[in-house]
Amino acid sequence: MPQASFSKMSESTAEDWQTIMHEQLIFISKLPDRILTHMELLRGDYGGFPIDRLQHCLQTANLAAEAGEDGEYVVCALLHDIGDTLGSTNHPDVAAAILEPFISEQNHWMVKHHGIFQGYNFFHYMGMDRNMRDQFRDNENFERTARFIENYDNPAFDASAPELSLELFEPMVRKVFSAPKKSLYKDLVA
Repeated sequence: MPQASFSKMSESTAEDWQTIMHEQLIFISKLPDRILTHMELLRGDYGGFPIDRLQHCLQTANLAAEAGEDGEYVVCALLHDIGDTLGSTNHPDVAAAILEPFISEQNHWMVKHHGIFQGYNFFHYMGMDRNMRDQFRDNENFERTARFIENYDNPAFDASAPELSLELFEPMVRKVFSAPKKSLYKDLVA
């Protein structure tokens, strides 16, 4: 595999960037594989919950799919907790950052804020304000996010539900991550 040969970015050439972009496009095309592999890190991680984090994500996505939500929304439901592994104290932000170039503003806002909205169901048990979500009451995405929690995220801790497979959602993940909708590099990737 060819490599550029410079020690400072300011010394790079057009030829270097042809090499780099060729390799980057190959790397970018494998993003869905890396995401699916990363989701597997949630398998077996219960964190005290009745099911592991992977099954929670799968149940959330499955509920959204069964309700007729579109593929992008279902992928957001699937990946909403992908940030738990590296962003244990800010997992919604991590998930939102991964998804942002590929999804609508409404879905991005929903994923980014889902933690505060889910907190309505348990923050008061931890001495926190369960109504913290009310600070967003005037936001156009408030009801959408509250509905996501109520219909899909909140009921997706069912230990009696059949175990689901990540393969069910693989085609949707590949489609959503096939081309960014908004990115500094979107025209180069398309």
